Amino acid sequence: MAVDADKAHNRSNSTTSKASYAHHDDTGTASSHHGSPESLKHQRLEASRKLANPLAGLSHERLYQMGEEYAVNAGLTSDEDLRAFRLGAVIASNQTDYSSILELTDREREVLEREKTHKWSNPRMLYWVIAICSLCAAVQGMDETVVNGAQIFYKEAFGIAEDTWLIGLTNGAPYLCCAIVGCWVTEPMNKRFGRRGTIFISCAISALACFWQAFTNTWYHMFIARFFLGFGIGPKSATTPIFAAECSPPRLRGALVMQWQMWTAFGIMIGYVADLAFYPVPDRGIPLGLNWRLMMGSALIPAVVVCCLAYVCPESPRWYLTKNRHKDAFASVCQLRHEKVQAARDLFYTHTLLKAEEQTTANIGTRNRIKEVFTIRRNRNAMIASEIVMFMQQFCGVNVIAYFSSEIFREAGYSEVEALAASLGFGVINFLFAIPAFYTIDTYGRRNLLLTTFPLMALFMFFTGFSFWIPEDSPAHIGCIALGIYLFGIVYSPGEGPVPFTYSAEAYPLYIRAIGMSFATATTWFFNFVLALTWPSLLEAFRPQGAFSWYGGWNIVGFFLVLFLVPETKEKTLEELDRVFDVDLRRMMAFGARQAGWFWGRYVMRRKGGRKPVHPGEEGLDGDSGEEGEFLGEKKGVVGGMDGAGRV
Repeated sequence: MAVDADKAHNRSNSTTSKASYAHHDDTGTASSHHGSPESLKHQRLEASRKLANPLAGLSHERLYQMGEEYAVNAGLTSDEDLRAFRLGAVIASNQTDYSSILELTDREREVLEREKTHKWSNPRMLYWVIAICSLCAAVQGMDETVVNGAQIFYKEAFGIAEDTWLIGLTNGAPYLCCAIVGCWVTEPMNKRFGRRGTIFISCAISALACFWQAFTNTWYHMFIARFFLGFGIGPKSATTPIFAAECSPPRLRGALVMQWQMWTAFGIMIGYVADLAFYPVPDRGIPLGLNWRLMMGSALIPAVVVCCLAYVCPESPRWYLTKNRHKDAFASVCQLRHEKVQAARDLFYTHTLLKAEEQTTANIGTRNRIKEVFTIRRNRNAMIASEIVMFMQQFCGVNVIAYFSSEIFREAGYSEVEALAASLGFGVINFLFAIPAFYTIDTYGRRNLLLTTFPLMALFMFFTGFSFWIPEDSPAHIGCIALGIYLFGIVYSPGEGPVPFTYSAEAYPLYIRAIGMSFATATTWFFNFVLALTWPSLLEAFRPQGAFSWYGGWNIVGFFLVLFLVPETKEKTLEELDRVFDVDLRRMMAFGARQAGWFWGRYVMRRKGGRKPVHPGEEGLDGDSGEEGEFLGEKKGVVGGMDGAGRV
């Protein structure tokens, strides 16, 4: 994923999680040069809360006036538009109760109610946007995995089969580009070209880079081509979820962020299909081979399709607002909603968000916001938790399998075509088990999913590695290796697959969330490159038994890091998140130890009685809702967003 992939998703987490209008000039976000550290912390957290729900408590009369003023200033002066913005402003302040708004027609009231009961009931144009975003995710997945099969051939053709570091460097080149350059050009590209323009340009770069890779004849030429592929992967993976989130109704945004993960897994699977399909192609006189060239070039097909379709759908209304093109923004959002009152509601709220963000940035300053990620305990603890889950998304070892599974299966004794077929099996599993993540992530909670899946991932990594000790002439040798890899994919897909980006997007307070997500995405891309670079040499030095056990060990480390340093964020209001993260690390670690002890006694030793430990940041909350002792929770929530009470 990418620098700003969750930036828009989380700035627009829900209608209760947006921003303030110009009337909230008294946000309390005083300059960092004033007041005590405790007072400064309070000011920053108060600014974040005001960003979350700025319209609460305002009278209907004031909201009517604000909506009409905005419409007049935007040049939307027809009676129909003025009415839509008057009512839209009132609805924006409370999207769970419309009974007091008598001016709504029966049709408008029905559509607003259906948003809550049938969130997938939307105009066709919105589904066109979703389709394009899904294709972008598939491009991403294919870009990552066609190299899996192609490297079997091009490393021999380029004469680097014995140089494991060059193999790793060539394979990891796109992720190096994403970490050091690609992630950081996303925002300027979006400002200049818009969401559609950035998607078009990044997919065009991906298509050209894939075409370029198919015509390389040396390892360093391939490295350069793959490095430039990173300029397509980084901005595309960042911008596409932003585009989807900014075009979608509030209750659909979280599900669309999850769709990015699912369709990326689909693209990964299609990459394996392409490898298998082009494997038998003869060279036909092409120097250094033809089949691997077709594998590498095949990923350009979905990228070209996206380029052809990108400008068929409307631009993001939010981007138009940043350019003061309010009429264009309203025309765009009207194509994405059934009724004008819905469009006016969402546009007015987005406008207030932008005004509040501008005010907060002016009051605090970008440099001070970066500093406060580290100097304020609440922010620092959120960063620690976010960096842990992002780092472990790579060091759980999943991309070792995604990028090198064909080589792994060949090491196990498969033929080349059998190795490609077995890799396709992993791709199918990765895709199919990404689908239940829509349910599991908010049914069981982020922390609970990680605490459950990390031990299982460690077990299956050890199982896979140890299976290489089974005699090669035994049918169990190949069967157990494949079984271990497939079981790992099953438990990864609902756990470390969707959780890291969802968690990182929720953990930070709103006023530094974009900065926090930049750190998070740069972390995952950098360690993605580290994995791709080091695996071939690690496999040679440690042999398969040691290499898989290395990542099995990291999964155990990940379990304890989550247990001691990663609190639950599911269904927490912004105030509850502030309390959960504003806790001394020693107390947080002590809670983790108590929770593990309680779980062991309750479910392993079968001892009855004893109260579940409560996180120190949740002690004294009404209803004692902070209990989270079980590794598997029970309550449902809203994927990646907030419910009507402002709960994450």
